[in-house]
Amino acid sequence: MEQKDKIIRPETILKIENLGVNINSELAELRPTISADGNILFFICENHPYNTKYNSIRNSQDIWCSFRDTTTGKWSEAMHMEYPLNTYHYNAVYWISPDNNRILIRNAFVDGDYAGNGVSMSYLKKNGSWSKPQMLQIKNYQKYDRGRQNGASMAHDGQTLLLYMSEEKGGYNNDIYVCFLEPDGTWTEPKSLGKKINLTKYNEMTPYLAADGETLYFSSDRPGGLGDNDIWMTKRLDKSWQKWSEPVNLGAPINTEDWDAFFTLDAGGEYAYMSTHLNGYGASDIVRVKLLEKEKPNPVVLVSGNVYNKKTGKPLSASLVYETLPDGTIAGNGISNPEDGAFKIVLPYDKNYSIRASADKFFAISENLSLDSLVKAGYKEIHKDLYLVPIEIGQVVRLNNVFFDFDKWDLRPESYVELDRVVKLLQENPAIEIEMSAHTDSRGADDYNFKLSDNRARSVMEYILSKGIAPTRITSKGYGETMPVAPNDTDENRQLNRRVEFKIVKN
Repeated sequence: MEQKDKIIRPETILKIENLGVNINSELAELRPTISADGNILFFICENHPYNTKYNSIRNSQDIWCSFRDTTTGKWSEAMHMEYPLNTYHYNAVYWISPDNNRILIRNAFVDGDYAGNGVSMSYLKKNGSWSKPQMLQIKNYQKYDRGRQNGASMAHDGQTLLLYMSEEKGGYNNDIYVCFLEPDGTWTEPKSLGKKINLTKYNEMTPYLAADGETLYFSSDRPGGLGDNDIWMTKRLDKSWQKWSEPVNLGAPINTEDWDAFFTLDAGGEYAYMSTHLNGYGASDIVRVKLLEKEKPNPVVLVSGNVYNKKTGKPLSASLVYETLPDGTIAGNGISNPEDGAFKIVLPYDKNYSIRASADKFFAISENLSLDSLVKAGYKEIHKDLYLVPIEIGQVVRLNNVFFDFDKWDLRPESYVELDRVVKLLQENPAIEIEMSAHTDSRGADDYNFKLSDNRARSVMEYILSKGIAPTRITSKGYGETMPVAPNDTDENRQLNRRVEFKIVKN
């Protein structure tokens, strides 16, 4: 019987793409770190003549950077990063934040001075340079980092740190640990990811947590691989960070008979970036590979925008925080660019979020994103600007995260997170007095709209008074449809007119 040709489906073919001569050379390029938007790439190059004190350090490793042209897709010629990112030690970037304004780097530094093993954070400054790195304060870190290797990465939420190291003095077999950001800015003691990830007598290293916060990729020499270390994938099953799905080997061509590690993704989860020794320009090259569906993380939403002063319209440098509603649990953090106020954050589906900026002497107009109602059609990008209102007499603050059911004035529980911020403002500024107002669109009778808005404003005021604020400091008023902020000609405009806000009447 004649044998039929085997059908090869396009979705089962993995293509390795070398990033080209602007990045790769005859030297070893290693440890790629890609930004969430896929447009900034940090990596290390060994033994380059431009490297810091190249001639005095065997196998010198310095940080290099390249930018992707969003029109052509081509990468710029890689540039060597200067001090304070590159020093007389082995240097590397472990993580770049989704907002592109923070990077996590190798080693512990104090004001840019080397202080031993650990990890440090550097921030983008207004002039485009990077600040002197400052070490992260990790409880009992030295107890766990006693081996020959160490490294780290961070989740896109900015509050989950992954480390690999060995507790055995001089040991080569690493385990993977997790630490969490504390309210005071320190980090919790390293916690092992458990026995399913950290197998005894094997080397688990270079963890990368995808943008969904659940899918973990790591390198290991455990049984079942193709060669030395291979890339494996697993899913976090709960919040304990101890329960994981059975790790799966990603197979060829991602894994080879050689040593495979340093696996990283952009937020879209479509392309993985890694270093390989095969078929390159030199000892090791940076490549990207388009993943199969079974190897991708869950889709996420990339939210970008700018932070502005509501009064002046000028951009602001600010901290960002996003919380899940209705519980108000902090889900992540960010910062806006010091020059233009630009920010980016990554949000997993299945939840509702409140997003706001924060800066001294300003009150945030928070925004909400209801991602639990969106179908997981795949990776999405959304633009949403954030505004900060100066705490001054006459300034009006819209409360976007105050919710009522249709035709009712009882507060829904997800409103409490927003209103507690107003309570905090009044507690921290005892001279401030405010007027709380509610507004409707033009649909419905005038008398009905006045009554509905007046009752809603009163409900908000009563909640704030229930928190101990003096009745002399807050009044309420319903304005019905008399103060529109947009024409009542579309659903979008009518939604803008249906609002709760407060005005500072005394400061």
